[in-house]
Amino acid sequence: MSDKPAPPADVPTTAAASEDGGDAAGPSKKALKKAEAKAKKEAEKARRAAEHQANQAAAKAAAGNTEDLAKDNYGDVTPLIKVGADRVHLRDVGDEHLGKKLKLRAWIQNSRMQGAKMAFVELREERNWAIQGVVAASADGKPVSKQMVKWIGGLNLESFVLLEGTVEKPLEPVKSVRVSNYEFHITKCYLVAPGPEVLGMGLVVANKAVTNFDDEEAPQEAVEQAAKGVEAVSLDNVPSASMATHLSNPAMHKRSPVQQAIADVRMMTRKLFADYLDARGFNQFEPPCLIGAASEGGANVFMLPYFEKTACLAQSPQFYKQIEIAGGRKRVYCIGPVFRAENSNTPRHMTEFTGLDIEMEIEESYHEVRDMLEGVLLHIFRGLSEKCAEQIAIVRSVYASEEFLLPDPGKEVRLTFAEGQALLRAEGPEEFRQVSDDEDMSTPQEKALGAIIRRKYRTDFYVLDKFPEGARPFYALEDPEDNKITNSYDFFIRGQEVLSGGQRIHTPSLLEERIRKKGIDPTSPGIKEYVDVFRSAGVPPHGGGGIGLDRVVAWYLNLPSVHLASYYPRTPKRLMP
Repeated sequence: MSDKPAPPADVPTTAAASEDGGDAAGPSKKALKKAEAKAKKEAEKARRAAEHQANQAAAKAAAGNTEDLAKDNYGDVTPLIKVGADRVHLRDVGDEHLGKKLKLRAWIQNSRMQGAKMAFVELREERNWAIQGVVAASADGKPVSKQMVKWIGGLNLESFVLLEGTVEKPLEPVKSVRVSNYEFHITKCYLVAPGPEVLGMGLVVANKAVTNFDDEEAPQEAVEQAAKGVEAVSLDNVPSASMATHLSNPAMHKRSPVQQAIADVRMMTRKLFADYLDARGFNQFEPPCLIGAASEGGANVFMLPYFEKTACLAQSPQFYKQIEIAGGRKRVYCIGPVFRAENSNTPRHMTEFTGLDIEMEIEESYHEVRDMLEGVLLHIFRGLSEKCAEQIAIVRSVYASEEFLLPDPGKEVRLTFAEGQALLRAEGPEEFRQVSDDEDMSTPQEKALGAIIRRKYRTDFYVLDKFPEGARPFYALEDPEDNKITNSYDFFIRGQEVLSGGQRIHTPSLLEERIRKKGIDPTSPGIKEYVDVFRSAGVPPHGGGGIGLDRVVAWYLNLPSVHLASYYPRTPKRLMP
């Protein structure tokens, strides 16, 4: 035996012969198999080590101890953050946007987590334009991480955010939002303005019908009750908030789709009014709100200090419309605030409202003015049905109403006051069987007559002409053939008055006589200056009318209170917001 050590079994030697008689200089097949087996073993060991490391990394990520790879894609917005994608408005989203990277600015309307890796958020841009947003964690943590999903899902409702994402098709339409056939898949989200931890009034509550119009300041329990409606649950399970709660939460009141729809109808009414008159040679002017004395006498006027004097807030632009006619204008109109210091706490009254007023020269008959006013209101009603159909539908979904009926052209309903009272006596409720032709109508009488006319003539809009002398102001001209009535009229929609007007007295001696007849001193401050206008120059016959914008909107939409039609209603109990 030799004392020389043998070579390792897995290392072939050049002196050894192969078992199959091959070349003694190369490795044997047995040695190659052993080397291959060892290489596989090492590879498996390396794979297991890598898998172990990956599992440890995943565990650390789950515990929140790993780097957030999406940290730059969410958080509070800063001046340095820019989202370069194209801007999109939800009303414009269509198939052409599918798969495209887009930018959206919206409020968080509702949100819910779907496990730890996904959240759904309703994103509302304006009015009721909302889309379902989806945020899901990416497998590699970028562009969306689990931390980002958790942060977005935890944002307070009504927070305002800046987002980047892509428009995609959902598996089925999303019924809870208006943009139901698309989703917004979020890749970036920045908080621009946070919502509060608890809303004073949630959007669901804000978009419910108001049933209590006592506008005293809202008690704390009312605010807390409204706050329960923050979660997006069925409207039927959420109590309505009072008008006081709405007005104490003005931002949420105005964010509700129904209130924005009412505001749209209001502004369209103003525009249609102006468009109609502009096309017929009327000139717009601006009367003052501050005046030196009560314009129409009486005590329903707001007084306020004015340097070393006392001023009043204008009860109407009446005198100034007439001064414009005296100044040579043939036809004028104005749109502006009117103030009435009446302690009337009803759904029909406010201490400040917006008047739509016209005045025009009369050539033959005061019915020229009546017909002009009738024409402008018919233009408004027909224009609203065409231009605001969407808004009207939104309002009707909250405040149900029958279709607003209008007479066919040439079949307008014009009754004298006496004819209206005769209808009440003949076809109205028992309590109105003895109404007088010499006394003004009460609100219940007006509503009862409106129901009769709707049934009889199939219209919600009509005119009552020739009002009794005792129901009209001192500047109303008495009928030359019957001094118990006047050349004046009221217009009604759904049985409620929205316009009052008529022919004015344009001769100073007759005007002064009628002022005395009404028990007013023609030399009193404000009245004397008014009469002097007609003494200073010859003034042609003229007439006009004043429309209450708030009432037109409220009664056209069949709202339960005129306060809902006002941006910021003013009543004897409310001066805020």
